[in-house]
Amino acid sequence: MTKQPSLYAFPDNPTLQQNLYHYILQAQADALTRHQKFKIAVSGGSLPKLLASPDLLASSDIHWDKWEIFFADERAVPLTHPDSNYALLEQEFLSKIPKTAPQPTVYPINPEKLSDTEDLADAYEQSLIASFAAKDSVKLPIFDLVLLGCGPDGHTCSLFPGHVLLREEVAWVAAIEDSPKPPPRRITLTLPVVTHALKIAFVATGAGKKEVLRRIFDTQPETEGGEVLPCALVNLGAGEKVSWFCDHAAVEGVSFSKKSSL
Repeated sequence: MTKQPSLYAFPDNPTLQQNLYHYILQAQADALTRHQKFKIAVSGGSLPKLLASPDLLASSDIHWDKWEIFFADERAVPLTHPDSNYALLEQEFLSKIPKTAPQPTVYPINPEKLSDTEDLADAYEQSLIASFAAKDSVKLPIFDLVLLGCGPDGHTCSLFPGHVLLREEVAWVAAIEDSPKPPPRRITLTLPVVTHALKIAFVATGAGKKEVLRRIFDTQPETEGGEVLPCALVNLGAGEKVSWFCDHAAVEGVSFSKKSSL
């Protein structure tokens, strides 16, 4: 994969949301042409709120009943806990889908497995296997779309800089017991699963992201012997399949070529 990711910069959140909606609409159309389902993975943070745009929620072109929503990562907490990505997605996005519309299928973690993070990860991997490999054995699941955030340290999902999990090549879902960001116990999609997706979209907004975006886009640590941040590893591994949706504040000072529309 040699072609570069696309870096989009928009003047404000409403414009970003409009473009993200059209991107998702195209990803849905591509998916329904292939297999009549739209299989996506979603992370937490500010993403669910930005995802819940008026365009998306009111669109007659969104086929909610075809959506299968998985979590790019999740915290080992009850589904009603403030730290739960499921609770966040429910509050900021799922609860806003019109009740008259068919509802998406959502795959939360199994709350009965919370006491053992490895069991929690294994059970979630089985959910993926049931959806992606029900008939055939596959090495990796192929998500139609993975929607990700970017932490100020360059982490994405629960894949943190310098962590041993970045080298995981076999598991689809991995447990992490020592997250540098609380809560420490989590599960996450592994890097090969993320980069194997057909489309990957990062959403990063605000001036607090400009330093890490400069590191991700404007440095070449892989040739300089430095550390490659997890977000940059996704860029390297998935290339042109990756699109970044940012506001102007987040990309201030970033030299990498930027686009203003899809």
